[in-house]
Formats: sequence, C-alpha cells, structure tokens
Amino acid sequence: MTIGVLFGGPTPEHDISILTGLQAQRELIGNQRASIGIYWSKTGAFYSVPDDVEAESFLDGLPKGSSELSLRLGGDGGFFTTGSRMGKDRRLDLEVVVLATHGGPGEDGSIQATLDLAGVAYSGPSVAGAALGMDKWAFGAVMAAAGLPTLPRVLLSRTTTSLPFGGPYILKPRFGGSSIGIDVVDDLATALARLNTNTHLNRGCVVEPFRDDLTDLQIAMRTYPTLALSAIERPIRRSSAAEILDYRDKYVGGEGMVSAPRELPAVLAGGQREMIEAHARTIADVASVRGVARVDFLASETELYVNEINTIPGSLSKHLFVAPPLAFSELLADLIAEALERPAHRYSVAGADGLVLRTAGSIAAKLA
Repeated sequence: MTIGVLFGGPTPEHDISILTGLQAQRELIGNQRASIGIYWSKTGAFYSVPDDVEAESFLDGLPKGSSELSLRLGGDGGFFTTGSRMGKDRRLDLEVVVLATHGGPGEDGSIQATLDLAGVAYSGPSVAGAALGMDKWAFGAVMAAAGLPTLPRVLLSRTTTSLPFGGPYILKPRFGGSSIGIDVVDDLATALARLNTNTHLNRGCVVEPFRDDLTDLQIAMRTYPTLALSAIERPIRRSSAAEILDYRDKYVGGEGMVSAPRELPAVLAGGQREMIEAHARTIADVASVRGVARVDFLASETELYVNEINTIPGSLSKHLFVAPPLAFSELLADLIAEALERPAHRYSVAGADGLVLRTAGSIAAKLA
C-alpha cells in the first residue's frame, strides 16, 4: 500500500507546508516506501504531483504532470483520481496520510475532521487537539487552568476601551500561526487601528504585554511509541533590531526550519531545562498532543512562560531531535505507525438503540 503526504492548503503558511511535505515525501521515497504527494491548492482542490517535483514548481500554481483528485466521505471514502470521459474514478489505495499541513484548515481540525469522516488514517493531531492548538485564546486559558505560567492574555475587539496591563502590546491572530500577522504596538489606539488594517486579525485578536526582555525557547515532543522530548532550541533573530522572531527568521533559507539560525541545544539558566521538560509533559496531556508538536516558551534568566503550541511544526521539527539523534526516516515511520495503531477518532453509535424514536409519537404533535 501507499503512503500519502498531504501539503499546501488555503492558508498563509501554504509555502512552508509545501517545503515540509516535499521533505517528508522525498525521505519516504529514499527509504523505499511507496508514497504519493498530495498537493492541496490555495483554492482548495487536491492534486497528485510527480515524485521529483521541486518547491519552485509551485510558483506558478500547479506543477506539470499533476493530476486532479477528489476527497470523498463515507465508508468507501478517501482520495479518488478523476477518471477520463469514459473511465471510472479510482480510489487511491492509501495506507495512511502524513499531514504536513501548516496553519488554516490543515491545522485547525478541519482536514482532520474530513479525513475522520472519510475513514482515512492520518498522522498528527486529532480534531480536538488541532482546534485547541490553533486557538491562542483557548490554549492560553487551558494552560492557566492547568497551573502553567503564562503571560496575561485578553481578546481585543473594536469595543475594547481599556486593557488590564500597560503597553507596549503584542497582537496575535487568535486563529493563526506563530509568526504571520504578529504586530507590536505602543498603545491601545494603535492596536485598535490594526484591527482594520491587519487582515490576519479579522477572525480575532489576542493581545499580551510585549516583553522585549524575554527570548524564545522551543521544545518538540513526539507521542509514539512513548512520549519523548527533543533538545531545547533558542531561535536567533537575523536582525538584532527585530522586535520579534518573525516569519523570515524561521523559514527563509532553503529548508524551512532546518536552516534557520539557532542555538541548539540552548544554553539555559540553572533548572530551566528541567522546568521546560516538566511543562512540556503536562502540555502533552492537557492539550491532547498526538504525533509531533512543538511548544514555544518565552524566557529570561529568572522567568519562564508557556507561549503557544504548534501541532504540525515546520519540517515536523526533525532538526530538534538531536539528543539522542533521531533519523527523519524513523520519525516518519513512528508517525505512520501511530496513525495506524492509534486512530485519531473512532465514531460510536452506542446509545442510539431506537428507544427515543419508538416513543416519540408524531412530529406534528411535537410542533403543536
């Protein structure tokens, strides 16, 4: 059987998803695993793409040699090739789909729910885990409820008249990635103006105090065969004048996250590594982590805060598993095994025994 690798999608992180997907598929092919790249276009259509396609082939839209697919729900659901005028559509014989879908409907639970309804096994977060991880407001609330340290976080709307902490402020899309759409402003008036000019804040905006004394620390985790943590990374900003770790710092450089500047393993204050690892293990439980995820922290020499979680991280965080070293092929093999052995969801009709229907009487009587 064949392994599908799904990437792209109608999301601001479309390009990074392509890089992650091509890396994963190329690794599978290099290890003699039958695979097919499934490109999810910016308009929402699905296509199979040639095995040797490169990132630049997507600059003009659809790579040459691509074939349209459809995704169908139900007991016989899955990805289907589109037949010719006289031919029949054919269901792809996929053992599992590796999700390399960053941001948007590929990481907020949308594609996960669709694949559940289609009966397709997939790697990465469940619907619930993906939805929680994508919602910065909800994730922050869950972390605080679990007793983990977080910076104060509130929702910003056009009716907001005051904030419970002073500026400057960092604005983040409530439903979005860790770098696109992020903005730093000095005061509430400017923050409110950004709601009209920053398209990434249209679906909601989370505001926190901006602390330029805090730096980023990141740790990845994988949940199969048992929970395992990566080394801790300190990403490095390309410009010392930059206020935040931005999209260019993380992704521009040829291989996505793999080539970004970093300190790995990070040099940490005494006891900080143990604290980060303890928090990561707690997050794995309370956030229903499945597959590979990356947790971002903000830290100084004396303070540490949980920032956010990335449930399908760039390059699947393969570059962080260095102590002990973990081959990308092994990481992918474990993702595939988990998808098959521990399905993200099994639907149940327990309790739907017809008792309510037998005693319901007429609908007309209920409307009277």
